[in-house]
Amino acid sequence: MDADGSVTHWLRQLQAGEHQAAQGLWERYFRRLVGLARAKLRSGRRLAADEEDVALSAFDSFCRAAEEGRFPQLRDRDNLWRVLMLITARKAVHLLRDERRLKRGGGATLAESGGDDLDQIVGREPSPDFAAQVAEECQRLLTRLDNPGLITVALMKMDGHSNEEIAKHMECAPRSVGRKLQLIRRIWEKAGAE
Repeated sequence: MDADGSVTHWLRQLQAGEHQAAQGLWERYFRRLVGLARAKLRSGRRLAADEEDVALSAFDSFCRAAEEGRFPQLRDRDNLWRVLMLITARKAVHLLRDERRLKRGGGATLAESGGDDLDQIVGREPSPDFAAQVAEECQRLLTRLDNPGLITVALMKMDGHSNEEIAKHMECAPRSVGRKLQLIRRIWEKAGAE
């Protein structure tokens, strides 16, 4: 395969802010993401969104994050597929969670279809090797943050808390949390370049 058509080349272009590189990645991965989302969404009932919506949302989130420099360690197709799988799986889980909320029937229809446990729908866990790699990388990045406040913000953000929730916990303004997150990103980008 020539360099202009390689995943690594497209990935570097996307990380450099060249939006057209997303097209090659889209063509290469979209169908696989749809298949993954379909497997995660098997609930036996019609949802407000389908597997293509989940795959599209996941790919869009990945592209925006890559252009913002949020994946400095992402360098090849293997790492890319892992990131895309993780984002897609999370989007599917969030869709299922949102569908179970009270305003959507509290999950009664999901339970009637035999999907009463969200863990059964989500599927298998990541491989032990991948989980160890993720844990090791998280620990490495957290050690770069020499301030306990930054570590708290990073951990809460990784756990899915909003800036407002973090601000309330830390007894500061949401703008302060935003500034701390920007500082964390800069530190981690620098750590990725080393």
